[in-house]
Amino acid sequence: MTNFSIELVLPEHHEWVETIASWYLEEWNIAIETTRKKMEAHENIGVPFQLLLLADGVPVATGGVYTHVGLLDREPRFNIHPHWLALVYTVPAYRGKGLGAMLCKEIEQHAKKQGLNKLVLFTHTAESLYVRLGWGELERLEVGGRRIVIMQKTL
Repeated sequence: MTNFSIELVLPEHHEWVETIASWYLEEWNIAIETTRKKMEAHENIGVPFQLLLLADGVPVATGGVYTHVGLLDREPRFNIHPHWLALVYTVPAYRGKGLGAMLCKEIEQHAKKQGLNKLVLFTHTAESLYVRLGWGELERLEVGGRRIVIMQKTL
């Protein structure tokens, strides 16, 4: 039986930061240095924050809440939303096992503990997951050749 745990990623967790950075580079072509800088800004309270899901002590999924996401550079009108669930990633071998949902629920609970009452996200690949988790559609649009949906959830 697999033992799952979820940890808050802090700047001093260098090995975890490097793992997450390599995942983001491979999945979304986000430069490793960009991820490192984002993680260095995280503290043990408040926003932004990043959680890491471990299976028997091995990192398998991550995600967090941010005050700035890349979409805001292209669509500044969405700056009215201060808190974004973002960068949710699961290692391919662990996809389809409910870990993304488990992680997202934990992120939502952590956000609520930080005093947040609403989160927003955008996706072009995981809309059905977020609908199952109680997220509602705000708007659909095309960005960078991809059809995305902006979603929100009251915590």
